[in-house]
Amino acid sequence: MAKDPNKPSGPNRPNKVVADNRKARFNYEIVDTFEAGIALTGTEVKSLRQGKATIGEAHAGPSGSEFVLFNAYIPEYLQANRFNHETKRPRRLLLHKRQINRLIGATQRDGMTVVPLKIYFNERGRAKIELGLGRGKKLHDKREADKERTWNREKSRLLRDKG
Repeated sequence: MAKDPNKPSGPNRPNKVVADNRKARFNYEIVDTFEAGIALTGTEVKSLRQGKATIGEAHAGPSGSEFVLFNAYIPEYLQANRFNHETKRPRRLLLHKRQINRLIGATQRDGMTVVPLKIYFNERGRAKIELGLGRGKKLHDKREADKERTWNREKSRLLRDKG
């Protein structure tokens, strides 16, 4: 079987984003980001490849000495019949011990929150999750960010129209 020259492979292949939490950057001031693997079953990976997961109301937190993703919705894989997975089960995150300790310290001492930003497949085809360590924004901060975004949009429109 010949390789398709138009299909990028290896390190040139872009990451395929499966689920994106667009409200996270609006509701939280993201201080730092981490990339973590997710411990998944076979039907969960097949369902993710179909691109129907949602992480809008998901969050991550410590469970014993490991970090776990809670409330992420990965729908059942239709062809799996009785071998299917639970849709909102807690999923273990694969992080280094130093990263886990840093995240636990930030959540307990500094009152920060660990929010999933996106789930994607990397170049090697592994499911990864991008976690954001952030502080919740107050209502006036959200209004200020919205006002600034609107002004930047208006400014670029004016500059584009002028020449």
